[in-house]
Amino acid sequence: MAKVKRKTIRIDEEKCDGCGLCIPSCPEGALQIIDGKAKLVKESFCDGLGACLGDCPKGALAIEEKDVEEYDEEGVIARVKEKSPELLEKHLAHLREHAHELPECHSHAGIGSCPSARVLQWEKGEEAVEERARVGSELRQWPIQLHLVPPYAPYFRNADLVLVADCVPFAYANFHHDFLEGKAIAIGCPKLDDLTAYISKVTQILESSDIKSVKVVHMEVPCCHGLVHIVQEALKKAGKDIPFETVTIGVKGEVMEAKA
Repeated sequence: MAKVKRKTIRIDEEKCDGCGLCIPSCPEGALQIIDGKAKLVKESFCDGLGACLGDCPKGALAIEEKDVEEYDEEGVIARVKEKSPELLEKHLAHLREHAHELPECHSHAGIGSCPSARVLQWEKGEEAVEERARVGSELRQWPIQLHLVPPYAPYFRNADLVLVADCVPFAYANFHHDFLEGKAIAIGCPKLDDLTAYISKVTQILESSDIKSVKVVHMEVPCCHGLVHIVQEALKKAGKDIPFETVTIGVKGEVMEAKA
């Protein structure tokens, strides 16, 4: 099969402990546990969309772009029918959700798009207000991107830290009032950015500043849960036992879940 430059899964075998939590998240059956490690058993079965990223507790999975076999949609469907016919509907649903990110030559009739990238639109009702009030910004630091913030920045000292998925402030209208006021902030995207570098940076922040609490605010899409893993790993590496809370925001701007 011809090779093309596209996105595919990368597995760090040093981090992988063979727990197998990534396997159910791969409807194509591209991943298997072999000799105690997760393996990509066939390049053409991996669509490169990262549905499995948020389920790896060790951060061993990442997306990279390289020359690999083209994604073989028909081959995947044939394999699912043969090996696990009961999972066919799950796989087709996966295709519908991710079609927007797949190459056009692999589109399947009736397929929609993925939770993290599908094209959605909805109408907003007219609010019965005479004039919208203008509010001031609660931001009190710069920079805010996790790659750019210095771990020894004075605004991290004795602070409540909020790690935010970078889509959240666009989806959640009251972000400044509900999550940013009086807090130190760092933003990032666990799907598009380097999880290992993020874990290292958050660990440095926790080790160098007397952080009072950490809150992760992320979107409902599966890959966004990687931010929770980043903080969990950083807390372990830094040896910190401080209050930790997560908040999930829906794509239409509602708080879906909040838990300590």
